[in-house]
Amino acid sequence: MTEVGVIIVSYNTRSELEACLRALEAHPPGRSHEVTVVDNGSADGSPALVRAGWPGVRLIETGANLGFARAVNAGLRATESRLVLLLNSDAVLPAGALDQLTAVLDEDPTVTAVGPRLVDDEGRLEISFGPMLSPFNELWQKLLVVGHGRRFGPLSWMARRRAERRRDVDWVSGACLLARRAAVDAVGRLDERFFLYTEDVDLCASLRAQGGRVVYVPDVEVRHHRGRSRRHDPAGARTAYRRSHLAFYAKHPPRWRPLLKLYLRLRGELPTGDV
Repeated sequence: MTEVGVIIVSYNTRSELEACLRALEAHPPGRSHEVTVVDNGSADGSPALVRAGWPGVRLIETGANLGFARAVNAGLRATESRLVLLLNSDAVLPAGALDQLTAVLDEDPTVTAVGPRLVDDEGRLEISFGPMLSPFNELWQKLLVVGHGRRFGPLSWMARRRAERRRDVDWVSGACLLARRAAVDAVGRLDERFFLYTEDVDLCASLRAQGGRVVYVPDVEVRHHRGRSRRHDPAGARTAYRRSHLAFYAKHPPRWRPLLKLYLRLRGELPTGDV
């Protein structure tokens, strides 16, 4: 069996996908691996790019934008490997990164998923892990994200300080998440109710519910050109976020969902069909 299966979901991110695949080609992991690109109906020539430039990469064309969770599950069904790496098409792995993440899982059987330190185009920290979602935790996380993004001293310092050491966390970002396939299969793979956003938090919650640990690994740094898919349809991305948010609170735990719906209704942001 292949050791590592890399699953990349792509939606109209041709140039970013090319950079992602070039990095994997230039710095392949030291153990057996395979790369699968699941294209969600891109109209920018992404499938042709993969076929022409990387004939050894498995290409799955869904024919439509199925969302992140359904696309990942399509990739999981089509592949076999001991470990699976969920990798955004706008993320670039440096040399040795995948081997280092794999080593963390190999060293401790209680760890079922790991995520690296993510940085943006300028090399600035992206907050890519956190506590389980709740209204209060979300507020705190948002304060950290906004404060760090605006370079507000105390909050930016706190965000950087939190990201300096390896730690057990409730979730790591699905932009680059390595997990044991057996554990992912055991929880039913990704919940397809989440079209876009929060599916990584939900997956990590499911893995932890089965007794696994989720670990943030700052020693490994991955560059993430965040938000490339969203730029093609920002309004659709916002709606998808709201729907996923509501679906998340219908599950973890449902008592918060009425409060979220009221908040969205007052802001005029409640998605059509959610009443």
